[in-house]
Amino acid sequence: MKIKISPIICIIASLFLTGCTCSRVENAGSLKKVTFKSFYTDKPINIDGMLNEQVWKKSISYPLYISEDAVDAARKLNEAGEARFAWDDNYFYVAATFTDSDIVAQGRDDQMHHYQLGDVCELFLKPENENYYWELYVTPAENKTSFFFPSRGYLGLPSCFEEYKSGLTVAARTQGTLNDWHDKDQSWTAEMAMPIKDLQAYGAKFSPQASWKILIGRYNYSRYLQEVELSMTPQLSKTSYHLYEEYADLELIP
Repeated sequence: MKIKISPIICIIASLFLTGCTCSRVENAGSLKKVTFKSFYTDKPINIDGMLNEQVWKKSISYPLYISEDAVDAARKLNEAGEARFAWDDNYFYVAATFTDSDIVAQGRDDQMHHYQLGDVCELFLKPENENYYWELYVTPAENKTSFFFPSRGYLGLPSCFEEYKSGLTVAARTQGTLNDWHDKDQSWTAEMAMPIKDLQAYGAKFSPQASWKILIGRYNYSRYLQEVELSMTPQLSKTSYHLYEEYADLELIP
C-alpha cells in the first residue's frame, strides 16, 4: 500500500531537522573566527522592547544572514534583521530588530515550542569549554521559552523542554498588526535579559575573563514568503542552530 505523506508534515519535519530542537545535527563546515562584542552598562536596561537605552546606541549591530549552503543554492535573505548585546553585573542583554512584512505569533503561553507557532528570536549561549548550553526565545507577542541542554547528546529529550526554568525576562514591540495576514506590517523589536546567576548555575563563570559562544537565530513566518525563512548571526555553514562549533565568540567589554 502506498502511503501519502502530507506536505504539512514534511514542513514540520524539516523544521525539526534544520532549526531549533532538532534531534540530528549535521557536521560543522569550515570554521570562521567571529567575535561579538557586548558592552557593559552601569544602568540596568528597562526590558520594554523599545531599544532606547544609551548602551544600545553605542553597541555594535550584527546583521543576520542565511546559511552558506542556502547562498550556494542561489537563495537570498528576504527580510533583514540585526542583534546587539550588552551586560551588567546581573544580566546579559540582547536587543533585536527585524524587518517583517507579516508579524505572526500564534503561541499563547510561555515555555512553548514557539518556533513551530510563528516568528521568534532565539538566543543560544554556551560556555566554550562545557557541553551544556541554553536556547532562549522571545516572540512578537512577548512570550518566552527557556530550554537547557546538558549536552548536544540530549537533543529531543523531554527533560530539556519540560523541567528547566530560568529568570529570563523579555519584551517586544510590533510595528504593524499581530496575526493579521490581510495587511502588510513593517517590523518588530525585542529585548531579552538572562540572569547571569542562571548562566553560572552549573559552574561556568560569566565574566570578561571567561570564554562563551553565542548565536542568534530567527524564524520568520509570512504570507509574503514562499516558505519559512530561517536566518542567523553569525552565518552558519548549514541551517542548523545547534552547530555550536560555528557560534561566535562572545567578548564582554568592561
